[in-house]
Amino acid sequence: MQFRTDPATIRGSIAPVVTPFTEDGAVDHDSLRGLIRWQLESGSHGISLGGSTGEPSAQTAAERIAAMRTASDEIGDRVPFLPGTGSHKLDETLEITAAARELGADAALVITPYYARPTQEALYQWYATVAREFPDLPVVAYNVPSRTAVDIAPETVRRLFTDFDNFVGVKETTKDFEHFSRVLHACGRELLVWSGIELLCLPLLALGGAGFVSAVANLAPTAVARMYELWEAGDFDAARDLHYRLHPLVDLLFVETNPAPAKWVLEQQGRIASGHVRPPLTSPTENGLARIRALLAEGGDLTQQI
Repeated sequence: MQFRTDPATIRGSIAPVVTPFTEDGAVDHDSLRGLIRWQLESGSHGISLGGSTGEPSAQTAAERIAAMRTASDEIGDRVPFLPGTGSHKLDETLEITAAARELGADAALVITPYYARPTQEALYQWYATVAREFPDLPVVAYNVPSRTAVDIAPETVRRLFTDFDNFVGVKETTKDFEHFSRVLHACGRELLVWSGIELLCLPLLALGGAGFVSAVANLAPTAVARMYELWEAGDFDAARDLHYRLHPLVDLLFVETNPAPAKWVLEQQGRIASGHVRPPLTSPTENGLARIRALLAEGGDLTQQI
């Protein structure tokens, strides 16, 4: 099977950028372009848009596709582009995934369908449908049980990886680190696994992971990319040092629901015009802001690196 990019080369820090909105709630394409330029200048190894950090469930399919178009245009061929194309509806998932293919995405990041709590067989059929529909597009499952109320099992990942040449990997956003190991054990090291849990990004590399899709790259893209590069170069002590230095920014992200804290910081830094988040999320509360400011004072030096 010929893909636009060899999936095995999609490694390192894949930055899951926020979707900026104007103060009145419209998608802010100018700020999005600026964010992507900053990510590229800062050394991120790839760009994702439309995962949980991008508030996809608060957007229409048309808005998501328009944002992907802006991102794809800005990225060009400089780094791989892995947009989130999944939804709780199959027709919408297929529509957005088709648009991603047309825009030249290097892979589609497809979230497990949320709210319905499908069985493992139903999850297999869901991803099999997407894989069959787009045989020339690599498909990456996005497993985030804290948001979807369903966990794709290692055995289901193995079935998909065995049955479909274009099912190439999984973004694991679970704090059960044993799950990471079981997925790789079931599928073999050829499966590409990225961590979506910030404090498990570095540990996953020891198991043979491909990298990470970490929300903290929205605040400290250079440090997150450098952590991967140091590990790959065998400078494990320096990589661990960055891992621990990133702790305050990781905590900052989740003072209140992600991405509201990150967007507030990006607005304060002038990287986006507004920190607006769409309902049901809200901007950080005063108590939240006090904690955010304290954590930013502790780890904010990493947000200034390029």
